[in-house]
Amino acid sequence: MKAIPNPGPDQPATALNPWFKEGAIASWPICFGYIPIGLAMGVLASQAEIPVWAVAMMSILVFAGSAQFICVAMLAAGASIWAIIFTTFVVNLRHFLMSSAVAVHLSGLKRRFLSLFAYGITDETFAVNMTHFKKGNWDPLRAITVNQLSNMAWVLSTVFGALLGQFIPTGAFGTDYALTAMFLALLLFQLHDIVYVLTGVTALVIGVAWYLLIPGHSYILGASISAASLGYFCKRYREQRR
Repeated sequence: MKAIPNPGPDQPATALNPWFKEGAIASWPICFGYIPIGLAMGVLASQAEIPVWAVAMMSILVFAGSAQFICVAMLAAGASIWAIIFTTFVVNLRHFLMSSAVAVHLSGLKRRFLSLFAYGITDETFAVNMTHFKKGNWDPLRAITVNQLSNMAWVLSTVFGALLGQFIPTGAFGTDYALTAMFLALLLFQLHDIVYVLTGVTALVIGVAWYLLIPGHSYILGASISAASLGYFCKRYREQRR
């Protein structure tokens, strides 16, 4: 196992190269993956009449792809601010679990470093960093390099997409379907177990029924919370039966 450098202000500049280089190498697949999704998010935001500066601030302050897509879709649909805030909060609750899992590898570090690290946690950076941490060849400096380079790629991609979106007619190149296509793709990758399939079908049925019977946009929250709760209890029940 490599020695873990101390991520403090006294770290000599000559020692930055190894951990930054390895962090950059580990982050490049994430960065390349963020580029097309970020461009699509920026284009959709622009077509929803969200200004470029607001897209930039959203990416800098939120840095959560699924939450930003949901936010753009709900803004375009005329949803209230509180509904958007609560929905994105529920969607990002998984970050509490990811932060708890990675925290065991970040003990003894300063709060400022931990805050910056927590800001950069996404599904992709979490997966890459945890894989390396489990191998024993990783440290906080390499991990935060992955986080921040991925963040930079996402912010730049969304801003460029927003700038580009001003010149692309609504619906051109299938951009009006990009949001739906992205979530369908994400859903398909999750359907690797009967519990996940049951959760997805439940969300579909409840969401459609709720939308038809109850006015407003509460069907998003209702379907998400109901289906997630059912999936959780089904998984707990199956584990107890084993």
